[in-house]
Amino acid sequence: MFSLKTSGEVNSNGGGISSSDESNGSICHEISTKGRRSMNIVWHKCSVEKIDRQELLQQKGCVIWITGLSGSGKSTLACSLTRALHSRGKLTYVLDGDNLRHGLNSDLTFKAEDRAENIRRIGEVAKLFSDSGVICIASVISPYRKDRDACRSILPDGDFIEVFMDMPLHVCEARDPKGLYKLARAGKIEGFTGVDDPYEPPLNSEIIIQMEGEVCSSPEVMAEKVISYLDAKGYLQA
Repeated sequence: MFSLKTSGEVNSNGGGISSSDESNGSICHEISTKGRRSMNIVWHKCSVEKIDRQELLQQKGCVIWITGLSGSGKSTLACSLTRALHSRGKLTYVLDGDNLRHGLNSDLTFKAEDRAENIRRIGEVAKLFSDSGVICIASVISPYRKDRDACRSILPDGDFIEVFMDMPLHVCEARDPKGLYKLARAGKIEGFTGVDDPYEPPLNSEIIIQMEGEVCSSPEVMAEKVISYLDAKGYLQA
């Protein structure tokens, strides 16, 4: 499996693509698959582009990347946000990290290299949704800063909107909706983010969701905070 990347990028795992702009405007991609390289792949440009799809949908495609610890409320916010935008006539799609491991990423483990590949794949799919004009909402722990930054780098400036669910570990662990913290503390799950594997908080998120004192905002209030950002940045109109 391979993906299209921006100029000069090649996967560190030995498979990847590099691209360069030619004088005639075409883009050639060098693909590495199991050590074999080819320069015979050319990007095919279509007459219907992102701006046309955005005009049709009356919105601008982007990726809302919700990151945070397990139990921080990522999926809750994603579902509330997609419902609120749907009620406003905006087309969205949620990419939930757990759901994607049932299909697209079902072949991946939770080892560091597979976690990186998990995020890379989600980033590439999110990019396609954004290019289609859809407001894509990715709800993923995505614990490592470099992996999130890599997803940001493949999108146009401003189209990657990072939402950090900045919830204390003790709050997330008290919620423990899937019982995973309990299993991790009992040693039945290894490499669990927040317990025996690190979470690297974002340094420059566009949006930060925090508790107000000891109170968590409602899903509707959190969703409105994101929607206010989208509206102010012009994503809710073409």
